Amino acid sequence: MIVVLVAIFSGCGSSSSGDELELTGSGYPGVDAANSRNAKGSIESSNVAGLEEAWSLPLTAQSSFGAHSSSPVIVNGVVYSQDLESNVQAIDLESGEVLWSKNYEEDDEGPNGVVVAEGLVLGATPTAAFALDQKTGKEVWSTELVTRSGEGIDMAPGYHDGLVYVSTVPLTATEAYPGGGVGVLWALDAKTGKKKWHFNTVPDSLWGDPKVNSGGGLWQPPSFDDKGFVYFGTGNPAPYPGTPQQPWGSSRPGPNLYTNSMVKLDASSGKMQWHYQQTPHDLYDWDFQDPPLLLDAGGKELAIGAGKSGVVVALDAKSGKPVWKRPVGAHNGHDKDNLYALRGEASKIKPGEVLPGTLGGVIAPMATDGKLVFVPVVNHPATVSAGGELAESGEMTGELVAIDAASGEIQWNQEFGSAAFGAPTVVNDVVFATSFEGSIYAFEAATGNELWVETLPASINTSVSIAGDTVIAPAGLASAEGQVPEIVAFRLGG
Repeated sequence: MIVVLVAIFSGCGSSSSGDELELTGSGYPGVDAANSRNAKGSIESSNVAGLEEAWSLPLTAQSSFGAHSSSPVIVNGVVYSQDLESNVQAIDLESGEVLWSKNYEEDDEGPNGVVVAEGLVLGATPTAAFALDQKTGKEVWSTELVTRSGEGIDMAPGYHDGLVYVSTVPLTATEAYPGGGVGVLWALDAKTGKKKWHFNTVPDSLWGDPKVNSGGGLWQPPSFDDKGFVYFGTGNPAPYPGTPQQPWGSSRPGPNLYTNSMVKLDASSGKMQWHYQQTPHDLYDWDFQDPPLLLDAGGKELAIGAGKSGVVVALDAKSGKPVWKRPVGAHNGHDKDNLYALRGEASKIKPGEVLPGTLGGVIAPMATDGKLVFVPVVNHPATVSAGGELAESGEMTGELVAIDAASGEIQWNQEFGSAAFGAPTVVNDVVFATSFEGSIYAFEAATGNELWVETLPASINTSVSIAGDTVIAPAGLASAEGQVPEIVAFRLGG
């Protein structure tokens, strides 16, 4: 589990310069199909201190996690954004003018968001995938994906080569991990919404007790290479750590595949190529949910994943075998508790504080400049009792950790006073990051030296998006008195 007008058409609109915007092109929440979060633009270490607020736009949606928790997509001078009531807007990057809106008014837990391709804005509500006309916002198609009670959708879609990829998860706005909830990845025709294939991230049998157990699904968009393969990370099994009658996950014996895993499929057929499971028989909600980073480093093609176990893992993209592993953030000796329970050795699990907790580890996606991997970390403990009861406790802080992509060695880290719930974003030699209380930072990518910091009008539980000379920051959660959720644009020279 991750923590995130009836359709009104107001025309294509125009930029503040008077030139008509070209509402075409493609764009991904992770910047590209490999989810690098490495943006193109003119911002660099020599000028980043010149960023000033250019415009802001109120965020009015309300859900359990605020107004907004997605990464806006920027395509040819237009920002495409989805809020936590599933509503989508197209916004002029230059002026902040809303060009069109499509409202669904369906509460979403987040993260969510859209991808832009083939003249369409592709997204999802909590129950269905949809496509909107990129120029008008008019709905082109909608396909229901939820097939049973207790299933929902909480992700931005993936897109590649004519197919859009959307997964269900065993969670809705009103139910979390009810018995029988399964995560299913669907591949749909992007033009029509027709279902092409699906992949069950967990079995329908749910390891023996579908009345109690649930799990799997995707929380983030998949990644795609240029060889026809799709890679993704999956969520946790439940109940966690177990139930009073069946503690330590004993209702779901075994490793509980394919939860807490990275999986590689043939993108056109859904046939599995390999899987790697980071946390078999998970007890602490340690999803391995991040979009894999696909890059070449150290002479190998790598797929680098992470999740709430607080471990970054580089896999050989061809074989799925680990190349290196790197723990990040705070750990305090509970990393093997899942294995003790799996082996029937639960007596070895020590009650007390657990780090990472269920809201700790690596929650948001990572970024890379091709040499370094930038990892947002949340340090927040949980406590577990001798009877297997789990509760959140203690303060919540954050870090940004830079790791050498080839070796897995940590190069630098920056500590924050609050959680890093937002993904970092790279542009040239600068990496941007956010901390939950409402700060946006720019660091020198190679060294971690702070170059610029700004306070946002509200807390932020997502990432910034960058195009040209502009940074878009959705401050979507009013967590303190006086805070007002807004999307804020910062531009070189204001």
